[in-house]
Amino acid sequence: MRDGSGLIDLGSVATEDGFIQRLKPLPSPVGNTDVLLSFSPCLPFSQPEDCTNVAACVIIRNHQDNRSINQYLNYGRHEGNKFSYNDSKKTLTVSYSMFPDSEPQTVVHYQCSPNHSITHSQSFSANGPLQMWVESPCACPNACALVDVGPGTIFLIILCLSVTAYFIIGSCALRPFRTSNGVQMAPEDNVWCMICHQLTERPDGGRRKRNYSLTDTL
Repeated sequence: MRDGSGLIDLGSVATEDGFIQRLKPLPSPVGNTDVLLSFSPCLPFSQPEDCTNVAACVIIRNHQDNRSINQYLNYGRHEGNKFSYNDSKKTLTVSYSMFPDSEPQTVVHYQCSPNHSITHSQSFSANGPLQMWVESPCACPNACALVDVGPGTIFLIILCLSVTAYFIIGSCALRPFRTSNGVQMAPEDNVWCMICHQLTERPDGGRRKRNYSLTDTL
């Protein structure tokens, strides 16, 4: 949040495909009509008719004469959505509208909770916004936020790997020798030359042998 209290990653609240609800049946006031909801908190998606680059799409499916007629309704986009946070209830409310200055069509309340649950309005109605309550541990500030790996962290990782490789190669290149005080070990003088030689060695396993003839020896 802007007050520095933490970060809520809405992408972590959704599933792997980016949806919180996908073709989820909602309570319908009409018996021969099905209402389906698809909602993505961060990634815009598209479906037929008016649902193009939307955050929420409602499908009204009417069953008539042994056939189904689908109507796709845009229920909010990501552009121009509004955020508000209630610190006492630990709830982040996001409003999604069709246009930046229009009335919200979908209002989602992300509540910090150890449980996972999603509830909707008791009945779908076109007269008011669609209400949704999402309880998740990832709705808590800094609970599931992605860690940003900066240039300093990358530099430290490379430095640690380089130092580790240096000591491993150095320990493998120790040469034992006997002195008056006993057996001691010291690194080879040409250890780095040996490494460069191994890296530049031909794939066939070594230099080609030269064939000498009688005329070469005379």
